[in-house]
Amino acid sequence: MEIFACRESKDFACKVIDSVNANLRPDELPYHLGDLQISQFSDGEFQPLYAESVRGATVFIIQSTFPPANNLMELLLCIDAAKRASADKVIAVIPYFGWARQDRKDRPRVAIGAKLVANLLTAAGADRVMTCDLHADQIQGFFDIPVDHVYASKVFLPAIRALGLPNLAVAAPDMGGAKRANSYAKNLSSEGYDCGVIICHKTREKANVVSEIRAIGDVEGKNIIIIDDMIDTAGTLCKAADVLMSNGACSVRACASHGILSGEAISRIHASSLREVFITDTIPHPELASDPKIRIVSMAPVFARIIDKVYNYEPISTDFVY
Repeated sequence: MEIFACRESKDFACKVIDSVNANLRPDELPYHLGDLQISQFSDGEFQPLYAESVRGATVFIIQSTFPPANNLMELLLCIDAAKRASADKVIAVIPYFGWARQDRKDRPRVAIGAKLVANLLTAAGADRVMTCDLHADQIQGFFDIPVDHVYASKVFLPAIRALGLPNLAVAAPDMGGAKRANSYAKNLSSEGYDCGVIICHKTREKANVVSEIRAIGDVEGKNIIIIDDMIDTAGTLCKAADVLMSNGACSVRACASHGILSGEAISRIHASSLREVFITDTIPHPELASDPKIRIVSMAPVFARIIDKVYNYEPISTDFVY
């Protein structure tokens, strides 16, 4: 097994390596992050080079494909380079799968970006894909290769339990997140929590602009956790938190798998009614390490277990909470 990382996900990959090595038997040699060099041309073009042999190896390439598009292109080139260097298998580990919001034609004459990215990964030579909390579960069907879909609930549920909140309720920020919120509530209820579900119904004027949000469910006196797959501009999240507080909630917190946090997202979160916001490290945000309101929990141990089990042909069903 060889593990490499593209430039934007090296810190995450190092944490994955540490987690893999922590679970090795005493007679097993530790893994290291492979030497992958990226040459940069003056016009912005770049070229990857594996500075060590990958012939016959199972190669895991870690890279989140958040904007800009260079991150996706770098991953594609690294997959191609590994295949041309005679790697036995190439597995793309994509903690954050970009373009996932373009999973269907919701308007005339628009692209289905998620399907295009799936085709590009397959055409580049990927034999398997690992990713976390896709915006829409059906994106797995866009691939003709195996997809391991990991859920951030594996790290968020322990974080929620550790808060020890009474009168707990789980909220979905929109109708599309109802299934995800219900799964969290069901899991917490099975452990003795009296956990209800609240749905925030929103209408949009245009992309990233929410015109109105209404809360459906029992909000009065509840400590509410909003569950979402991503925070982009944080407009929906902050407006939902304000609506819930105005309807009588005791406190509002949020858990979102991918912290895109574009534009004024961070300042919106700080100015909102949100008590805390939990995100994962699928998208790097080193500047938030000491932020008073935003907490970062790591998905690296989860991906390390999945990588180890996939390489050793072991079942991974026990790692799925959601």
